[in-house]
Amino acid sequence: MDGGRAQIGGYMSQFKLGFVSAILPDLTLEEVFATAQSIGYQAVELMSWPVGKAERRYAGVTHIDANNFDAKEVNDLAAKYGITISGIGYYPNLLSPNADEATTAREHLRKVIAASAAIGVHVTNTFVGRNPALTIDDNWPEFLRIWPDLVKYAEDQGVRIGIENCPMYFTKDEFPGGKNLAISPAVWRRMFEAIPSPSFGLNYDPSHLVWQFMDHEAPLTEFADRLHHIHLKDAKIDRTKLNDVGITATPLEFHSPVLPGRGEIDWSNFLVTLSSTGYTGPVVVEVEDREFEDSLEGRKEALRQAYNTLQPLIP
Repeated sequence: MDGGRAQIGGYMSQFKLGFVSAILPDLTLEEVFATAQSIGYQAVELMSWPVGKAERRYAGVTHIDANNFDAKEVNDLAAKYGITISGIGYYPNLLSPNADEATTAREHLRKVIAASAAIGVHVTNTFVGRNPALTIDDNWPEFLRIWPDLVKYAEDQGVRIGIENCPMYFTKDEFPGGKNLAISPAVWRRMFEAIPSPSFGLNYDPSHLVWQFMDHEAPLTEFADRLHHIHLKDAKIDRTKLNDVGITATPLEFHSPVLPGRGEIDWSNFLVTLSSTGYTGPVVVEVEDREFEDSLEGRKEALRQAYNTLQPLIP
């Protein structure tokens, strides 16, 4: 290894290990960067929700206020601590059946895209959204009405959109279909055929394929040119509970999001496969492990443990 670069399978890889800032809602932007530096992380995905009350866990975090920020100040802070901003994240339901909610989300996403361009990050991460009461086919006309213009807006500003592949189906209010269409390779193919712009891609999180009992490595190769950002999160399947409640139960009845190394994923294999696709961007830990969430120190410990697990495996 030389300066973080390694030759694997004919490709050169240079991943920067980072984390999602949503796990540190009580820290300022500078404190987030300082925390990253103190542990050894090289990158951070910064949250940019509208300032105000959170609608769910990990939402409502604002480390970049898209309505009021100074791009030079943000970049100067990042440079001070030697941190790369991997992307700016905002994960609402853009296809919500609540018209006011959907309109507010779409308007704010445009501001986040503009902020990404202004800061020079050029990656905005989000969800497609979904009306959970409708099938994928029945949601599709609204997807086609909303998303081409959003992608064109991003493309015009040189920003890539990374769609996270989380079904957003965990709780009763998300029943039965979840709040995000982009749940599987079949849907991704359909999305990218409808909107072929290279600015439209994935913020790929393998854990969401794990708890759907899908191959979490194979899509990396097929969608290599659509990998705009990578989340590193694990999933633990409780087979005893699964055998008791069955696959049609709500997902949290039989699985838990956990830190990398505490679940089902072989991270060495995953990172080598990712490297073989030619991806050289950031790989970013998303902490959603309840065992570490009771205190700020516990959440920092989660970041330390994830770093110690993954950094030796970074190709």
